[in-house]
Amino acid sequence: MNEIFVAIILGIVEGLTEFLPVSSTGHLILAENWLNFTGEKANAFAVFIQLGATLAVIGYFRKRIGRVLRAILGKSAPAQAQAMAPEQARRFVFGVALAFIPAAVLGLLFENAIETVLFKPQPVAAALIIGGVAILLIEQFRPQMKTEVAESISLAQAWWIGVAQCAALIPGMSRSASTIMGGLMTGLSHAAAAEFSFFLSIPTLAAASLYKLYKIAPLLSRDDAMMFATGFLVAMIVAWIVIAGFMAFIKRHSFAVFAWYRIVFGFALLLLMLFGVEIRVN
Repeated sequence: MNEIFVAIILGIVEGLTEFLPVSSTGHLILAENWLNFTGEKANAFAVFIQLGATLAVIGYFRKRIGRVLRAILGKSAPAQAQAMAPEQARRFVFGVALAFIPAAVLGLLFENAIETVLFKPQPVAAALIIGGVAILLIEQFRPQMKTEVAESISLAQAWWIGVAQCAALIPGMSRSASTIMGGLMTGLSHAAAAEFSFFLSIPTLAAASLYKLYKIAPLLSRDDAMMFATGFLVAMIVAWIVIAGFMAFIKRHSFAVFAWYRIVFGFALLLLMLFGVEIRVN
């Protein structure tokens, strides 16, 4: 199959699913199997499209990131921009760093065990379903909202969101779903929970991608440059559009629709396996 076509399809899948609470892993597994694109090269390609999606977050939130950085550096804000107190900016950045730690430590400690035991179709399908049910329960019983803006998050809230992100180490649980639900459980609004999840994705996905890139460096070839660049660009553009649409959606709706989608998708995977369809997980 044409490699550029494969790059476009997988870039679209990554961009569509990385930041929605639906698990990019599960969707990429199906897409890669359909395209018959698995193995070491597929693993390397996945790193590049994830980096593309990460760049989309930085691009979309560039003004707010700049606002935080200006406050930390003590620079005045542009006339049309609202200034941010240096103390709040430092607390926010420290909160993002604090939330990054739990999953980073556990990921390094249990990387091999996770890949050996959990990177299989059945656990991925089960995680999709369990995560969907968890979203429905959290939407129903979450505590009263006390934080409406991501930059106003407390360090305690950031820590517990970081703890919640550890669930994303289980393939199929979804990093986005884990952090957003963690945010709701600590009293963040829908928008603030999603925003903090996006901000936290920058160090999390960047660190994970660079670590994987270091490990797969010997597998990279100049012959793959066009394919990898295409996937990177497509994932970045699609992810940027999805982030904008997602932020507009959650201002008026709950996350329940994503929960039901996960449940249906998880059972669909189980049915495929039940009827003998082979699904390979890289």
